[in-house]
Amino acid sequence: MSDENNFGSFVIGFTVGALVGAIASLLLAPQTGEETRQVIREKAIELKDLGQESYEETKRRAEVAYQDALHKADEVAKVTKEKAQKIADTVKSGVEGLADDIKDAADDVADTVEAN
Repeated sequence: MSDENNFGSFVIGFTVGALVGAIASLLLAPQTGEETRQVIREKAIELKDLGQESYEETKRRAEVAYQDALHKADEVAKVTKEKAQKIADTVKSGVEGLADDIKDAADDVADTVEAN
């Protein structure tokens, strides 16, 4: 997760730096108005492409993170279901054992009553 944050910070810093550099070069370069407009168009296209690449990379990383979260949620659900089944089996076994003990005790009481 930290690498993703560092990558995002890098992309933002790179984009801002590119934008500042482009603006500075336009303002300081001795060019005609037409040349300056052409450079602005080219830089705008470059910046748009960079933004699109950044968007696609972020989208890809988000999809990977989403799929990872789904996988982990499925694993947690599977483990939880298994543990719940074990608990249910233990309770069922205990109840069956208790029922057998009660039946045996009732039979003993009945035998004692019949004997007296």
